[in-house]
Amino acid sequence: MKVSIIKYNAGNVQSVLFALERIGINATVTDDISILKSSDKIIFPGVGEASSAMQYLKEKKLDEVIVNLKQPVLGICLGMQLLCKSSEEGNTKCLGIFDNQIKLFTGDIKVPQIGWNTIYDLKSNLFEGIKENEYMYLVHSYYAEISNHTISKTDYGIKYSSSLQKNNFYGVQFHPEKSSDAGQQLLENFIKL
Repeated sequence: MKVSIIKYNAGNVQSVLFALERIGINATVTDDISILKSSDKIIFPGVGEASSAMQYLKEKKLDEVIVNLKQPVLGICLGMQLLCKSSEEGNTKCLGIFDNQIKLFTGDIKVPQIGWNTIYDLKSNLFEGIKENEYMYLVHSYYAEISNHTISKTDYGIKYSSSLQKNNFYGVQFHPEKSSDAGQQLLENFIKL
């Protein structure tokens, strides 16, 4: 099983590597196009800012590679947001796999959302063995709107997509690598897809 983590200028790769090691997977962190294309599973994590992250992906031609991947791809946090159509963060055109717009939380809530919140309305084999209203760990100021790609929802001032799926592309707004047993279960499910 060859698992690759896409390397780009967005943090948080180390905790994803450790989480995969805990389930017996040694992943490679790479921006090498041939390695990515030949991987069985690809994880696209990220903590950072949308426009500079997209800039880096374009410079390395990773934007063209990612949209054409045929194996299962899991976007985490910023990685999920970059798989969407566009982001209000830096008014960024993203990869466009999901039709969703990424918007800034507004209203009378603390931004960013930091901490544990529940996911519900689970609609994918990605959530096998994970119960409705399970708690996951989140850190984000921007969110994906609800769409026909939504496979889990979370409430924070509004109802939003905490997970998305289209064909071989999966995205989670929460951090499975920091979400205890449920997060580990989700990573195991992804590896088994």
